[in-house]
Amino acid sequence: MSGHGTPQPVSARRAGPLTGTAEIPGDKSVSHRSLILGAMTVGETRISGLLEGDDVLATADAMRAFGAEVSDQGGGNWSVHGVGVGGFGEPEAVIDCGNAGTGVRLIMGAMATTAISTTFTGDASLRSRPMGRVTEPLAQFGTLSYGRTGGRLPMTVVGAANPTPVRFELPVPSAQVKSAVLLAGLNTPGETVVIEPEATRDHTERMLTAFGADLSIEKDGGARVITLKGQPEFTPQTIDVPRDPSSAAFPVAAALIVEGSDVLVPNIGMNPTRSGVFTTFQDMGADLTFENQRTEGGEPVADLRARFSPDMKGIEVPPARAASMIDEYPILSVVASFAEGRTVMRGVKELRVKECDRIDAMAQGLRAAGVTVAEGEDWWEVEGIGPRNVQGNARVEARLDHRIAMSFLILGMAAQKSVTVDDAGPIATSFPIFMDLMTRLGASLHKSNQ
Repeated sequence: MSGHGTPQPVSARRAGPLTGTAEIPGDKSVSHRSLILGAMTVGETRISGLLEGDDVLATADAMRAFGAEVSDQGGGNWSVHGVGVGGFGEPEAVIDCGNAGTGVRLIMGAMATTAISTTFTGDASLRSRPMGRVTEPLAQFGTLSYGRTGGRLPMTVVGAANPTPVRFELPVPSAQVKSAVLLAGLNTPGETVVIEPEATRDHTERMLTAFGADLSIEKDGGARVITLKGQPEFTPQTIDVPRDPSSAAFPVAAALIVEGSDVLVPNIGMNPTRSGVFTTFQDMGADLTFENQRTEGGEPVADLRARFSPDMKGIEVPPARAASMIDEYPILSVVASFAEGRTVMRGVKELRVKECDRIDAMAQGLRAAGVTVAEGEDWWEVEGIGPRNVQGNARVEARLDHRIAMSFLILGMAAQKSVTVDDAGPIATSFPIFMDLMTRLGASLHKSNQ
């Protein structure tokens, strides 16, 4: 799983309006966590609506390697017979996490306080990403890590035989780092404390509580202080995975910029730590409404209706919102190109160390499509030129990044001339039905030999 094979160029061009219902796959963040916590529980956890993308399937394979029984029941329904907290066995082979940055970091945390050794690798993109942000706090438990220069994969992690609880303050907002520390705390006696100066997605805290962890959250000024008592007895769960808001952002964005569009995107998870991009679209003047708002499995859910919005304006996105939409800045920059005026995005240096340097990747591609972009280490600005005015006529590099590939294909659906992405293969990591779904809505997508 360390590569997806021959590059798959795909072109998108302007077609008729996008209409209909977009059935989005399950949430990737919740899917990863369901498998990992299910594997740390004695008994059977049942999961419905699991995202069956490459990233999540890699996590399922990893849980099998640690000794859990993970089976596909069909139709997005999965069963996990876990081995309990501290019950992971040592894998016989290297764990290949493919492109899954969330998967590898959470799995490192889950095994970090069990006396086993595990070697992790991934595809070319994942091997280029720094793991030090996770291995450094895990070292405070007594975990050892040996990787390539710069803390990169392949990496061998030696779990702590006698872990000690830690009190760790996140230096930058990161749900992955927070979750890795909390998962390591599960097999550690005493209390593990994570201090989060700025709130990030809280799926891990919600799910830990559902499985039976003794977890409390307090406010200290503007910070969240999360305290976890180690060595709990987990209770198996039945989990209905909500639809992924990060994936939903793509058909929503397409509807906002493609003339005449009206698209319904049902059953989307609206966890406030994940929904910042939709608030931002509304702040820009998007015709985006939330219908049938409700709660399912402890997570807020709604149906989104997005319509063509020719009067959107550029805005300054509040930096405090970054943690709730960090993965959506690429597609936001595409929508900003079709708005009137400047959209400013600050406090986003995390984008520099995602699957690729997403600020640079989007800036280069947008410029090739005729859009003016300015950038700095932790900010960027897009000069919107209004609907119907983005030139397109570009071939862009996805850089093995699924969100870059999808963002530029969405741009091509509304630009004057087609846009070609050099490799759409990575889209399968998070949104395997993207091409079919967008085509059913009316998009013009075709494989290209350019």
